[in-house]
Amino acid sequence: MATGHEFTSVGQPQRTQKLKRQKTNMQQSDTTGGSGILDAVVVGAGFAGLYMVKRLADQGRTVRCIEAASDVGGTWYWNKYPGAQCDVESLEYSYGFDNALQQDWHWTERFARQPEILAYARHVADRFNLRRHIRFDTRVESAVYDESSRLWQVTLAGGETLRTRICIMGTGNLTAPRVPDIPGLDRFKGRWYHSSRWPNEGVDFTGMRVALIGTGSTGIQITPVVAAQAAHLTVFQRSPNFVVPGINRDLDPQHVRAYKATYPETRLVAKHSQYGVAGMLPPTQSAFDVSPQERQARYEKMWGFGSHTPFLTAFTDLLLDQKANDTAADFVRGKVREIVKDPKVADILTAFDHPLGARRLCAGNNYYETFNRPNVTLVNVKPAPIETFTEKGLVAGGVEHEFDIVIFATGFDAMTGALREIDIRGRGNQSLNDKWKDGPATYLGLMIAGFPNLFIITGPGSPSVKSNVVLSIEQHVDWISDCLAALDQRGIETIEADAQAEANWVAHVNEVAAPTLYVKTDSWYTGANVPGKPKVFMPYVGGIGRYRKICDEVAADNYRGFVLRPKTPATA
Repeated sequence: MATGHEFTSVGQPQRTQKLKRQKTNMQQSDTTGGSGILDAVVVGAGFAGLYMVKRLADQGRTVRCIEAASDVGGTWYWNKYPGAQCDVESLEYSYGFDNALQQDWHWTERFARQPEILAYARHVADRFNLRRHIRFDTRVESAVYDESSRLWQVTLAGGETLRTRICIMGTGNLTAPRVPDIPGLDRFKGRWYHSSRWPNEGVDFTGMRVALIGTGSTGIQITPVVAAQAAHLTVFQRSPNFVVPGINRDLDPQHVRAYKATYPETRLVAKHSQYGVAGMLPPTQSAFDVSPQERQARYEKMWGFGSHTPFLTAFTDLLLDQKANDTAADFVRGKVREIVKDPKVADILTAFDHPLGARRLCAGNNYYETFNRPNVTLVNVKPAPIETFTEKGLVAGGVEHEFDIVIFATGFDAMTGALREIDIRGRGNQSLNDKWKDGPATYLGLMIAGFPNLFIITGPGSPSVKSNVVLSIEQHVDWISDCLAALDQRGIETIEADAQAEANWVAHVNEVAAPTLYVKTDSWYTGANVPGKPKVFMPYVGGIGRYRKICDEVAADNYRGFVLRPKTPATA
């Protein structure tokens, strides 16, 4: 059970970790070759960390991966909540670096659920013998660059320090969960859980009165599943999100065989697409280039396709022009009113305060239909916020609601949260948190000025969360691996972002985002969900293909925008 006293952040091992696991970690063989200095430390054993470890090991480097969880999988290890599944089709949300792997692994559903994705990550770890490089149940406290030795000192919980030439952060974008600062939670006598720290044994909701706080993508997935089991579910909504159908189904073996036969071509298309999804063809028309009847018919087709992705590419101007966006938003409003029987509930569900797609567009399985159930209540906390928890439940708008269980689906300190939890210090002992006090600054989302040999996989300033993240992970890992090999051949010891190149890249990221509706909306893309966090639009929205081209050109031009320093006699 996760209670207020047991909840831990992503950087912390669970306090109930098993001694057996600790013993296994302590008995891992030394991979430093006796020098005590590692070639690389990778933080995180999710999809980014696993592939990074593989590439480094394949290059013959000594590498140690540090993971706070008890197993691989990253976000798919932590997010075991009811209904958890991916919203990118499984045949695309998978590694493409090894053809035998993508041919041998058999996805069972169009949109893979959490247990299957976690099983896939475990399979990859075992198939490529990666666990021998990973230390589980271990938190990284700090990473400090020592200028005299040109090494990173990575300190772990418990005091052990690893020395390494290269430090690579595969900490993920949605891995630092948030519980809202609502008074009185410690007084609540029932049970409470955060969606991203779900107990391994699951939760039985039979006969329970349940409160769900948060209606983002996670809350939208949780709602129908809990409603089907609980005695009563009360959903507390502050801001409604647009939800389109996520129609899941078993994969047809014939379709899978045909798809796998074209994997090389499909992956290539994805690499040069807008979002890293081959199935999303780029739009060619404005929403006003067609008649209202044609536009309606296209939206109907997108709705029936059963995925959030087609709506983002229905027309060229949906994320550029508010009037064009309104045509799609009005279509969704109409669908909600068709589905939800109570007009007052439909009004609350369609009181959108942002353009469609400017926040994460969600895919749901019978989400709107769930509000027709007699055991489901929707509470609008926009005009009447949650004030406090009590022993029996919570008070919202002066009304006390009693519950047995509270679920927080309240999201994450996105993109920078996991990095901010580690005390990272570069040249001159500069703290990364201090450097980023006005918002994250990177060059290509890969490196930071003043932090030599520190790489970030899918960091702020890269496509990351606005893409098929597995494909973006592969692109970053391949770029980093190729960079390290090239620098080794030239006798280069350190690489870091040039300060001016970093500033220019931040300006470019902002310039690309400026014409879009993204920047006109408060969202976790801008950090607006975290009190006190600077509001800066963090992802790169110029498209996967455009971004990849820039990265390749930078590498080909002698790593333009990076400062390269050769080995010195003292460090050679």
